[in-house]
Amino acid sequence: MCFSVNALPPVPPVRGASIDHTDLVLTSADGTDFAAFEAIADDPTGAGVVLLPDVRGLFRFYEELSLRFAEHGYNTIAIDYFGRTAGVAKRSDNWEYMPHVEQVTSQELREDVAATIARMRSGDPNKKIFTVGFCFGGSNSWHQAAEGHGLAGAIGFYGHPARPDRPL
Repeated sequence: MCFSVNALPPVPPVRGASIDHTDLVLTSADGTDFAAFEAIADDPTGAGVVLLPDVRGLFRFYEELSLRFAEHGYNTIAIDYFGRTAGVAKRSDNWEYMPHVEQVTSQELREDVAATIARMRSGDPNKKIFTVGFCFGGSNSWHQAAEGHGLAGAIGFYGHPARPDRPL
């Protein structure tokens, strides 16, 4: 694994920052609900981040990382990949994620990212949006750059740029 389930992002929390955050359930174009976590900056820069987790999906580390981005002015939504197969409820740290990872398709992920971007751009259709992903999410971040979302950038940490054996 990239890091333990108890890990925290390497950026310490900003003391006294005012950030609004909430658990979300977003709906993809195919009607599927998926879980997400939104962190809204007190003093936004005008840019937003779609945070794409590793293979374990959305859990505390990515919620905390979303807060760190928001503390620095970037409204952020971290998404979960597994609404279609595992539902939208929070899961335990030791859940069996691989059977769900194997069912994720590039089309479904594109639709989930599009729904997330639509939420982020609801007040500003020209808002600059970046994807940031880790491992499985790193690959997915790069792939989203070619999916017609009009991203300002795509950042991937230790993902595979091409996966000939899988669509993601």
